[in-house]
Amino acid sequence: MISRIDLRGDALPEGGALRDLLPRAEFDVEAALETVRPICEDVRHRGSAAVIEWGEKFDGVRLESIRVPARAITEAVERLDPAVRAALEESIRRARLVHREQRRTTHTTQVVPGGTVTEKWVPVERVGLYVPGGRSVYPSSVVMNVVPAQEAGVEGIAVASPPQKDFGGLPHPTILAACALLGVDEVYAAGGAQAIAMFAYGTAECPPVDLVTGPGNIYVAAAKRLLKGRIGIDAEAGPTEIAILADSTADPVHVAADLISQAEHDPMAAAVLVTDSEELAAATEAELKPQIAATKHVTDRIEPALAGRQSAIVLVNDLADGLKVVDAYAAEHLEIQTADAAAVADRVRNAGAIFVGPWAPVSLGDYCAGSNHVLPTGGCACHSSGLSVQSFLRGIHIVDYTRDALAEVTHHVVALAEAEDLPAHGAALKARFGGEVPQQ
Repeated sequence: MISRIDLRGDALPEGGALRDLLPRAEFDVEAALETVRPICEDVRHRGSAAVIEWGEKFDGVRLESIRVPARAITEAVERLDPAVRAALEESIRRARLVHREQRRTTHTTQVVPGGTVTEKWVPVERVGLYVPGGRSVYPSSVVMNVVPAQEAGVEGIAVASPPQKDFGGLPHPTILAACALLGVDEVYAAGGAQAIAMFAYGTAECPPVDLVTGPGNIYVAAAKRLLKGRIGIDAEAGPTEIAILADSTADPVHVAADLISQAEHDPMAAAVLVTDSEELAAATEAELKPQIAATKHVTDRIEPALAGRQSAIVLVNDLADGLKVVDAYAAEHLEIQTADAAAVADRVRNAGAIFVGPWAPVSLGDYCAGSNHVLPTGGCACHSSGLSVQSFLRGIHIVDYTRDALAEVTHHVVALAEAEDLPAHGAALKARFGGEVPQQ
């Protein structure tokens, strides 16, 4: 059901050689570019009409308008299951607590007397937030995208989610209800590459945005890559993944349950256990069978995900090697289920989010930990962060120097400008002092 990779014995290789030994889903965004290019160009030239036609082709529903009526959003929250509403409200509350603390403040540094540099943080003016449809419904992704944008102070927030045939061409009502609870009333029934192009180029119904965030399938990722530069993007999200670093103290019931919880997302989802315990590996394998039999999405998601090349049990000599492996893997979600888990977690360098001990499973982070679940995938956690308030802010330096402060440093600027063969740079300073370098 799930393969094994045995890295015990010899010393672990370094860098890329170690990464090449680890399981990873095939996710060729480059190959998808040629598929999404004509879609994006069509939306660029024909606007909403193109979005509607591509939606009809891919989602099987013909729309009159891509903008979701305000009444539909209101009705969705009015009809929402009270238990789901309470859960979403708590998720929003906790997310706000965490993300509000991330807000940066303006800071001024006095470099020299009379010379200061101030860094002020300015929110992006308008953002497009993508919420996937497809196999599952993700109101939690509405929360994870909207809350940090709001806490950053973004004024223009638009949400796009694929139209659903079963709901008259509207996005899923739970997604609309989540938008209502967050006070977002600009929502579009648009999915896939055409939604990203709509955000990038704008249409008669949807003004263009500056930044697009949110997870999606390979075509969403490809459209983000294609349009990056015209719009800012958070990341090219790939298939979801969990890695669990565990030793003999871990409970195989918990480990198996957490592997399955990630595998139920998608047949390309990755579930990886890294352990120095042969006994835990065997017990987890045994525990997978009855737990899978007791759940749903077995043949279409869980079994192919666990059996795929992206999932494995990785055996290592000890926890030190286990840490090297999980750092090389750079998981979207990393659980630490070991003795003294907090100390082990503190040694991890590369992960989108770290979940410490038996009582902090990834599912908690997906919904109600307060953390953000829009995280880097495909090993990108070695250089990128998850979505946060910072994702929606820009730092702008404000340079303010007096005449004396500029005079004091002009000779250095001139020396560096001439070293770079850019004499006009130095001349721009000398012009302020009668064409000469001020005497020190």
